[in-house]
Amino acid sequence: MKLVIDDACYAYDKIFSEFGEIVTMAGRDIDANSVQDADVLIVRSRTKVNQKLLQDSQVKFVGSTVAGLDHVDQDYLKTNNITFFSAQGCNSMAVAEFVISAIVNLADEFDFDYTQKTLGIIGVGNVGLRLAAKAELMGIKTLLNDPPREDTEDLPEFVDLDVALSADIVTFHTPLTFDGEHPSYQLLNAKNFHNITNETIVINAARGGVIIEDIWQKTQTKVNIIDCWENEPSINQTLQKNAYWATPHIAGHSVNAKFMGSFMVYEALCKFIGIKQNTDTVNLINPGALSINQDNLKDTLNDIYDFKQDTIAIANIKNFESYRRSYPIRYEWHHFNSSFPLPLL
Repeated sequence: MKLVIDDACYAYDKIFSEFGEIVTMAGRDIDANSVQDADVLIVRSRTKVNQKLLQDSQVKFVGSTVAGLDHVDQDYLKTNNITFFSAQGCNSMAVAEFVISAIVNLADEFDFDYTQKTLGIIGVGNVGLRLAAKAELMGIKTLLNDPPREDTEDLPEFVDLDVALSADIVTFHTPLTFDGEHPSYQLLNAKNFHNITNETIVINAARGGVIIEDIWQKTQTKVNIIDCWENEPSINQTLQKNAYWATPHIAGHSVNAKFMGSFMVYEALCKFIGIKQNTDTVNLINPGALSINQDNLKDTLNDIYDFKQDTIAIANIKNFESYRRSYPIRYEWHHFNSSFPLPLL
């Protein structure tokens, strides 16, 4: 069996070597020629998985080790009997921690009490649920918006989009969708941007394209935190320059998230082939004893990981892709023994 794997997939050599021959390359370089004689394709977000890539190949299983879906033509895969698995939720804790770190830093920088602010969470799936739970532990009032969930669930506490956009802090956590009753493409647009004021903190850790950037760059806000961009890596330099944190789509790049992405695909591939899992695989993350001795939440979080270094790293946008591919080690909060209590779930 031959597997073609994006070389940014975490621990691909240890996790997938038992299946057969492995060929690795950068996700952007995976093309029709490289997958022609492959049986399995494992990607992250930089490979467009569609008819152009697969039509002349023998690929029968595609695994995506990231949470997003907009890089995969699922209809094509289904029509051609190609099994697809996506590691939905693998990075949800990492993204929630990214947003909380941003809020705590902003509260210190701008001298406000975050317990007196409202947090509008647009998209209450894997990430939004974790973020809402952490925010509530910290005493932050949340305004939850997710029309697709409201269509199928009884969620009386949810609010409409205009209400959520009127929050003090507005953060996006939707997939990027173009069809259906509630497409998220250009969700924040000319019709509703009036809800965003010069006192609003806007965070995009969802997908580029959820917000119309041409309008955003002309709109005065209190602060922008931008991790996801249109046209990555050729990002909007006006927004980048004016953002408090401008990061290269790394909110979900904890070691834990990367491992879970690979591990979830590993589980699915074992099931597809019909073999038992190697029980040692689940124990690949073992950072040992990690301690933080700070007396406040901001310094505790920044000792765990200071995201400002990510902004500095892509001051020259030519570093966008290389920095993502060689991203520094970052463990999630539960690995740390901290003097100051963390909002753990």
